[in-house]
Amino acid sequence: MKTTKTISMLAFLLTAMVFVQSCKDDDEPEPTTNNEFVADDASFAGWDSWDLIDTKNGIDPSLSGAHAGNDSTAVRKIYVKDAQKAINGAYPTGTLVVKHMKSDSMEMITAMAKRGNNFDAVNNDWEYFVIMADGKIVVDNGTTMRGSTGLMNGMCVGCHSKATTDYIFTE
Repeated sequence: MKTTKTISMLAFLLTAMVFVQSCKDDDEPEPTTNNEFVADDASFAGWDSWDLIDTKNGIDPSLSGAHAGNDSTAVRKIYVKDAQKAINGAYPTGTLVVKHMKSDSMEMITAMAKRGNNFDAVNNDWEYFVIMADGKIVVDNGTTMRGSTGLMNGMCVGCHSKATTDYIFTE
C-alpha cells in the first residue's frame, strides 16, 4: 500500500512537471551572453535584395562631402538585412545596413555591422565597411576597408555618433 502511494505520488509529480514545462513560452528569447557578430564577404552578399528602407536624392547638406552629399545627381538607397529594427533604441547584434550611393560621377557602397561584445562599446559596437557590388569588403592598397574609429580617420563613426537612434539616421 505504501509503495503504491509513493509510485502514485511520483507519477503525479512527474505529470505536473511535464505540464508546467509545456506551458513555457517558447517565443521568449533566451538570455543573451556576450555574443559577437563578425561580418565577412559573405555577410553582405545579395545586399541589393534586402529591405529597402529609404531612398534620398540630390544634395544633402547634413552629409557634407560624405555619401555624395554635395552631388545633385546622387541617389542614396539604404538597405537593411532581415528587416531589423531598433529595440528600445538599440539594434541587435548582427544587424547589417548597406548604403548604395550612385551619381553621374561616382558609385560607392558602404555598410555597417553591429558587432556586439564590446567591439567598440563607446560607439555602440558598430563596424563600418566599404564594399563592392558583390558584397565583398574592399581591399585598397593592402588595407581592408573595415573598422570603427580607425576607418577613414574616424569619419564614419564621427558622423554616425550624431544619429538619434543607435548610430542610424533613417530611424
